[in-house]
Amino acid sequence: MPKLGCYKAEAPSNIALVKYWGKHGEQLPTNTSISFTLNECKTKTEVHLLEKIEADDQFHFEVYFNNYLKPDFKPKIKTFLKRIEIYAPFLKSFKFEIRTQNTFPHSSGIASSASGMAALAKCILQMEQNIFVDLQEDFLVQKASFLARLGSGSASRSTNGGLVVWGEHSSIENSSNFYGIDYPYEVHDNFKSFCDTILLVDQGKKEVSSSVGHNLMHNHPFASQRFKQADDNIEKIKAIFESGDLMSFINLIEFEALSLHAMMMTSQPYFLLMQPNTLEIINAIWAFRKETQTPVGFTLDAGANVHLLYPKSSESKVLDLIEQKLKYFCQNQSFIKDYVKI
Repeated sequence: MPKLGCYKAEAPSNIALVKYWGKHGEQLPTNTSISFTLNECKTKTEVHLLEKIEADDQFHFEVYFNNYLKPDFKPKIKTFLKRIEIYAPFLKSFKFEIRTQNTFPHSSGIASSASGMAALAKCILQMEQNIFVDLQEDFLVQKASFLARLGSGSASRSTNGGLVVWGEHSSIENSSNFYGIDYPYEVHDNFKSFCDTILLVDQGKKEVSSSVGHNLMHNHPFASQRFKQADDNIEKIKAIFESGDLMSFINLIEFEALSLHAMMMTSQPYFLLMQPNTLEIINAIWAFRKETQTPVGFTLDAGANVHLLYPKSSESKVLDLIEQKLKYFCQNQSFIKDYVKI
C-alpha cells in the first residue's frame, strides 16, 4: 500500500502527424498514429493521498484545476479510475485530491486530455513504485503509456518524449495498440530540431469533444477508407523521416490534418471545429510558402488552433510571418512557441 503524501508528475502535450480518429474496444485505435512530443506545453499534476479508509465501491477524490475545485472534471477521471482499478486497486483505500495545471489553454485542441491523463497515470505509477521498489525502467515507461491510454487514447503518446508511435502497424517493429513506443528507426537530421508554434485562434472549450468525435466514426460512411489512408501514410512518413524530405513531410501532415477535419464534416451528425480565422491562417501559410519556398506547414488537432511546424533553420522567417500577419487572426494575438527534440 502506498504511503500518505504527495505524488507529483508532469507530462507533455503531443501533436499527431498521422492522426488517430476512431477507436474500438477499451480505448484501442482503429489506425496507427505518430506524433511529435512538445516541450513547453505540458500538464503538471499532484495526487495527494489524504486519508486511509475502508475500501468500498467508490473512489473518494476531488479535482482541482489551477487551484480551483473542478467537479466537472470528475466524471472523465472517474471513468479512467474504473478502467485502471484492476491495475491500481489501492486507490479505493484512500481519500485523495488531484491538483493539476496546464502551461497552455485547457480543452482548446492542444491535447490537454493527453497530457493530463498521462501526468495522472505517472503519479499513480509512482504510488506503485512506493509498493514495489524494484520495478524496471522499461516496465514503468510501458505501463505509464498503457494506463494513460485508458484515460485518453492520445495520452499513450504523452508519457515519454520525442517521436512516438501508437497502434500496431506491420512496418513499425514492436508497435502496439496497448501503448505507445518511441519511433524505433533512424530519423534524418532535418527533423531532430523542429519548431511548433501554436496559433491560438480560439482558447475556449471545443463545442464537440474528441470522445464524441471518435464515436461518430463507428457508422461513418468513409471510415474504412480513412483507416487505410492513415496506415498508408505511416509507410510514407517512415520513408520521409529517413530521406529528410521536408516538402514531402509538409504535404503529408497538411493532408492528414485536412483529412481529420473532413471526417468531422462528413459524420452524422456533422460538425465543424475550424473557424474562419483558421482558414485565413492556412491560406496565408500557403501563399507565404509559395512565395518564399520556406519549408513551413500546418497541422490541426481536434480544434480551431493551428500548429505551425518548421525546422529550426526557418525560425526567423516564420516568426516574422507570425508577427507581421498571422497573430492578428489569433484570439488576443496569442500564440505559443514550442519545439520538439528527437
